[in-house]
Amino acid sequence: MSSGDLIADRRADYAEALLPEDPVAACDLYAQALELVPGWAAGWFRLGEIRAEADLAGAAHAFEQALAADPDDRLGASLQLDLLRNRSLADTMPSAFVETLFDQYAADFDGALVDKLGYRAPQLLAAGLVAPFGRVLDLGCGTGLMGRELRAGADWLEGWDISAEMLREAETKGLYDRLDKRDLSELAPEEERWDLITAADVFAYLGALERIVGWVAQALRPGGRFAFTVEAHEGLGAYVLRDSRRYAHAAGPLVALLDYAGFEVRMERRVLRQDRGAPIWGLVVQAVKRPAGRGDDSPRVKA
Repeated sequence: MSSGDLIADRRADYAEALLPEDPVAACDLYAQALELVPGWAAGWFRLGEIRAEADLAGAAHAFEQALAADPDDRLGASLQLDLLRNRSLADTMPSAFVETLFDQYAADFDGALVDKLGYRAPQLLAAGLVAPFGRVLDLGCGTGLMGRELRAGADWLEGWDISAEMLREAETKGLYDRLDKRDLSELAPEEERWDLITAADVFAYLGALERIVGWVAQALRPGGRFAFTVEAHEGLGAYVLRDSRRYAHAAGPLVALLDYAGFEVRMERRVLRQDRGAPIWGLVVQAVKRPAGRGDDSPRVKA
């Protein structure tokens, strides 16, 4: 988080030390540091986090400055602005933010998610799948937790992820026939080739799902399966950005989207993991692409 300026870094350190007792003074010190290095995105972001407790306008200004200093938005300043304004201006998360997040998280990912949070999306998805799986694509494969459930039933298992560090962790497990670095928000259409496509805990980082569902509908063979999880959203709208900086999706619009794209859908509401001791409820979705001849089988959602 260093600014590259020793004096600015020292003032930021003092600010962090003061924060528990005097947040106003801490904000002042961060502001002084940022006068020395106005292009310090991480400093602006941290100032925004501190101000968000009592000064929403000041927090928004700080996050705007962080975004201006880092237009790729590796820190997710645009998401913080969306949360402050209680509305999403984008339909997906910045790719650079997702990539940076998981590059940093990769080494401790399995232990943090499985051991500490009780993550079980791969097991819930696998319980609804019947082998053999044929040719399988694991979207957002991460370190290979879903791949572990798929390997025995797959003739070919391929994993795609935006994070190079996550892919390195996956490679050490020896589960996949091929691993590739891909941004799931920018997939190009391809010919039908897959019998099963999975996405465990992936769509929490994609808000609008029309594009990825359309892509999957084109990439699956007729009769192919699409198995994925989303966090469950009970309110208005197809999806919402939560304070956790993860998207949650509503069941009704999701079923309608999948039906429109040419899928038969089965869905269960299950606990996906824990967060701060509370269960995170989600939707475990098993969708089957309608075979040719059963209604209009051509995908109607563009990839």
